[in-house]
Amino acid sequence: MLKFEIVPVTPFAQNATLVWCDKTLEAAIIDPGGEVDQLLKHVENKQLKLVKILLTHGHLDHVGGAADLKARKGIPIIGPHKDDQFWLDGLGQQSRMFNFPEAKPLTPDQWLNDGDQVQLGKSTLDVLHCPGHTPGHVVFYNKESKIAQVGDVLFAGSIGRTDFPKSNHQDLIGSIKTKLFPLGDEVQFIPGHGPNSTFGEEKHSNPFVGSKQFG
Repeated sequence: MLKFEIVPVTPFAQNATLVWCDKTLEAAIIDPGGEVDQLLKHVENKQLKLVKILLTHGHLDHVGGAADLKARKGIPIIGPHKDDQFWLDGLGQQSRMFNFPEAKPLTPDQWLNDGDQVQLGKSTLDVLHCPGHTPGHVVFYNKESKIAQVGDVLFAGSIGRTDFPKSNHQDLIGSIKTKLFPLGDEVQFIPGHGPNSTFGEEKHSNPFVGSKQFG
């Protein structure tokens, strides 16, 4: 069974997510945006074996600690989709724009595509390419635990911004309605910021994509 713990990091309170297989204790950190020492303390406290870094998309608050974490632990960076390469190439510019510690451009050890799977011990994460917030955004979904890490695609009561370069509002709505909602109302999702919710709750009440927007 896949377990998780959310560790908010950076001034943007980004939900870095520690996920692990409870049978093998193999772990990954999804979106290590920064504060690597704090993240590693959580790994150590749970006596987990950190084996992978997973990225949903290329924005600084989600990837700012990835290169440091890789250098310190010798583990691969996996994701996002290659369409976000321009964001990762521009990490230095993003750092200066948001007054973050300097983050150097990085290239993942593996790009991800829709339909790929990432193995974590005996747990499997399905990869869904969900463009809109960024063109290369991916979502990680574990069927057994009915948990999805959706990055900045969907939030409790809101959706991701689409005013960035190569963002697309129509693509974002399509990703939510055709990729995420069909996974099931009972699926709990971890957004990139803020509290968790379920796809069922958002399908019903989210003012941007829910049924209540029409009546």
